[in-house]
Amino acid sequence: MTSAHAARYHPVAIALHWLLAAAITVSFGVGLYMADLPVSPQRLKLFNWHKWAGITILTLSALRLLWRLTHRPPADLPMPGWQRSAAHATHQALYLLFFLVPLVGWAYSSAAGFPVVVYGVLPLPDFVPADKALAEAIKPWHGRLAWLLATLVLMHVGAALKHHFVDRDRLLARMWPLRARKVAQP
Repeated sequence: MTSAHAARYHPVAIALHWLLAAAITVSFGVGLYMADLPVSPQRLKLFNWHKWAGITILTLSALRLLWRLTHRPPADLPMPGWQRSAAHATHQALYLLFFLVPLVGWAYSSAAGFPVVVYGVLPLPDFVPADKALAEAIKPWHGRLAWLLATLVLMHVGAALKHHFVDRDRLLARMWPLRARKVAQP
C-alpha cells in the first residue's frame, strides 16, 4: 500500500460519508420546506418521505459507526492541538446527532400517533406510546437538534475548506470521492 493511498480514507468510509452528507442535506431541506405547508396530500407525502429519509439516515449512521469502530482512519494531519481537539469533539457530536435527530423524529411521530412505515411497506414499531402531550414536548427537540446538526455540518464544511484553501494541507483530498493526483503525507 502506497503512502498516498494510506493517507486517504477507505472507499467504504468515503461512500458512507458522502451518502450520509447528501441524505442529511436533502432531508433537512425537505423538513424546512414541508413544515410550513398547509395540510394537503403533498404535505403528507413529504412527511412520509422525510420519515423514510430519517430511517435511512439512522441505518447509514449505524453502518458508518460500525465501519469506523472496526477500521482505523488515517492519522491526523499536523495541526495545532486546539484544532485537533475541536475536530475530534465536532466529529463526536456529529455522530451523536446522526442518531439523535432521527430517533427523536421517530419518537415524535410515534407520540403523535403517526406510525413510521418505511417506503410504504415496512411498518416500524412505535418508538414511544401515542400521547399528544408527549408529542408536543418532543416536537421542538427534533427541530432544535436538526438545526444543531446543520450548524455542526456547516462548521465541518468550513473547517475542511479552510484546510484546503488556507492551510493547503490536502485534508479534503483524503475524503474526496474522486482520487486526488497526490495526497500530502502527514
